[in-house]
Amino acid sequence: MERLTPQEEMVMLHIWQLNECAIKDVVERMEDPKPPYTTVASIFQKLENKGYLTKRKFGNVKVFKPKITEAAYKKHFLTGVVRNYFDNSYKELVSFFAKEQKITKEELAEIIRLIEKKEE
Repeated sequence: MERLTPQEEMVMLHIWQLNECAIKDVVERMEDPKPPYTTVASIFQKLENKGYLTKRKFGNVKVFKPKITEAAYKKHFLTGVVRNYFDNSYKELVSFFAKEQKITKEELAEIIRLIEKKEE
């Protein structure tokens, strides 16, 4: 799976939320100032070339659908981040965020509850 650029990720987030869409659907959802339609169309083409999208014609409109789920993308790239930056340790990842005060005690407690629930 090829890494996405920040612009491609931004477009894919909209596509994952919509699940099936035309280019104009994504352009309409983007924040102002909206990028030109042609710029977004170019990003769609790159995403299709990278294997992230499928396309079909619906009348005169090209309709796109994600080939890769958001969860699969997150899992693939987060695993790489943990491997490359945290010695392949999720504990080190969580410790980093705790030390940087990017995660609260309440959030850590919720993570522990999720782990315990999964172990049941």
